[in-house]
Amino acid sequence: MTRTEFIDVDGTRLRVSIEGRGRPLLLVNGIGAALELFAPFRARLTGVETIAIDIPGTGGSPATTLPRRMCGVARLVMRALDVLGFPEVDVLGISWGGALAQEIAHRHADRVGKLVLVATSPGVISVPGRLAALRVLATPRRYYSPTYLEEVAPVLYGGAARDHPELLREQGHFRFIRPPSVRGYVWQLFAGIGWTSLPWLHRLRMPVLILHADDDPIIPLVNAKLIAWRLPDATLEVVSRGGHLFLLTHADTIAPRIAAFLARPS
Repeated sequence: MTRTEFIDVDGTRLRVSIEGRGRPLLLVNGIGAALELFAPFRARLTGVETIAIDIPGTGGSPATTLPRRMCGVARLVMRALDVLGFPEVDVLGISWGGALAQEIAHRHADRVGKLVLVATSPGVISVPGRLAALRVLATPRRYYSPTYLEEVAPVLYGGAARDHPELLREQGHFRFIRPPSVRGYVWQLFAGIGWTSLPWLHRLRMPVLILHADDDPIIPLVNAKLIAWRLPDATLEVVSRGGHLFLLTHADTIAPRIAAFLARPS
């Protein structure tokens, strides 16, 4: 059963969703994405209580007047968990959300049990993706036009989006239910400018599972290897031909792997 509600966090209105029972897991989405995009993954994840939050300017959360840096967004999310009554959580972040998940683990390590990083990078000090994919990523147009999404998905997401486009179509409608505002999307881009986790990744002591596809036009696999190399307690698993959105397109096989990791004694 899913409970969706709006909460006030220090004057900022946030839309949140809580689903399932078990160990609490905070879900942090990619840039511009509303919490609905986690639906295929959440439906297949067992033994876990998931908490998803629309970042300001995405889904049902209005954009803030002024932008925040990544540390400010992390602080806002943790204050949201205070309001919801979650003193400690595991954290899963995908893509842009993976960067935010790293920031949360760094700034609030005492409140993070385990960390799952999906298709993400260590920030500006990393190997960039393909130029054609990054050009598409620079605007939120794919959230407004199904035709445009279908046109650019193979270039942007690779893997399953190229080889099996029907997998993307199955969850594509979630993108158009609540598209991001332009200001909210720009604010998320702003949060990542100049941000990097490489100087402090070695200080993260919690167990970390890193999942990455070998065919990701946005974030090449070498970035996952770089993150794993810097972390003291990391496991890297490579998803063959998954593409950037394998958490959604391959939820049947990925969700059990994540559930097993979260259930493992620390």
